[in-house]
Amino acid sequence: MSDTGSAQHPRTPWRAVLGGSIGNLVEWFDWFVYASFATYFAGAFFPKGNDTAQLLNTAGIFAVGFFMRPIGGWLLGRYADRRGRKAALTLTVTLMSASALLIAIAPTYDQVGYFGAFVLLVARLLQGLSVGGEYAASATYLTEASQPGRRGFVSSFQYVSMTLGQLIGLGLLIMLQRTMSDGSLHSYGWRIPFIVGAVAAAVVFWLRRNLLETEAYTEEEGAQDGSAERGSLRQLLLHRKEAALVIALTMGGTVAYYTYTTYLTKYLSNTAGLSKNDASLVSFCALFLFMLLQPVAGSLSDRIGRRPLLITFGIGSMLGTVPIMTALSHTDTFLGALLLSLAALVIITGYTSINAVVKAELFPTHVRALGVALPYALANALFGGTAEYVALWFKNAGMESGFYWYVSGCAAVSLVVYLTMRETRDTALTREAAEKTAAEDLRKSAV
Repeated sequence: MSDTGSAQHPRTPWRAVLGGSIGNLVEWFDWFVYASFATYFAGAFFPKGNDTAQLLNTAGIFAVGFFMRPIGGWLLGRYADRRGRKAALTLTVTLMSASALLIAIAPTYDQVGYFGAFVLLVARLLQGLSVGGEYAASATYLTEASQPGRRGFVSSFQYVSMTLGQLIGLGLLIMLQRTMSDGSLHSYGWRIPFIVGAVAAAVVFWLRRNLLETEAYTEEEGAQDGSAERGSLRQLLLHRKEAALVIALTMGGTVAYYTYTTYLTKYLSNTAGLSKNDASLVSFCALFLFMLLQPVAGSLSDRIGRRPLLITFGIGSMLGTVPIMTALSHTDTFLGALLLSLAALVIITGYTSINAVVKAELFPTHVRALGVALPYALANALFGGTAEYVALWFKNAGMESGFYWYVSGCAAVSLVVYLTMRETRDTALTREAAEKTAAEDLRKSAV
């Protein structure tokens, strides 16, 4: 076995998990910090006035970042299939560091008018480009670097790292809320997490430079046949059924995920009436328990398959969203809000813990990163990135409950897909391994 393939060696599984996850943590810390601190910097980039209108403006820029993700998914997915998973992971974290630094130094509306909002927009576009490639590169790396029968467990650490990044962001928010005045947070304190994110991403850049490439990619790279077609749209179109499947199965999951993660803190303070401090603490506690559930559910999928977990999520989200969100809107206690939020996140675990490995298992190595990246990014741009904006639009229009039904409807569409799709557990990767073994046996017999 070549050294570049040692990331798959059974004695070093945690090296692959750490390498694929630590940069993902920083990426999503920067991504979610924008949403977590939006209530503090919304007034810095837009004229004074209606608080909900200011949040709508910042949520709109948040959504624009998602529309950059398909471009990032295409460019960086292609890059990962052609230049390697390691190269793509290094590039994505570099882009994220630059975008976080831009937000940290962006001038305010009082200083330069709308130019500050323009800088914020450029930073979000860079973040969208980066995250569009990070998801696929990380999902592909973790899946390829793990052993058969353990891929659900190992790939679940993608959402462990994503959630941990968000928890660190929320933890920093809670700490700043308790050590700084509200006026200081609105004035300059909101810049602190973006400075932290920029520095952390720069550190991870050097760590990722020492990653080992996966064996699956190294062997694909060594095969010269069709090398010019690796990661091309033409190759992806040969797997258009799988690409459409990625979009459909992502639809309900991404709307539910962003509803109960990035939007939850705003919902608890803006609708339920909890203080910003209590709303942040509820999100922190619920997300911490949610993070711990990911490897458990991922390991379960290695035993019983991926479809049962996806179907459980689809049914739970379709039937549970309206009563959970309605109850949350009338909850004014910390414990009540925590239990309801946790109930929603337990349901979503059926999707988050395995969605990365399901998508990676649908595609062959030469187009795996692009196959995961582009359709997933399109689904997120259309549904995940707009979830917060749609929620605030319904609220501003005076019919907030309409958003609950919207989330349920998206889950219902995905549920139909879960019920009709085939089981993906290890299919593409196992088939490639079997073909490799057969080829080696044939070569040995010929000798």
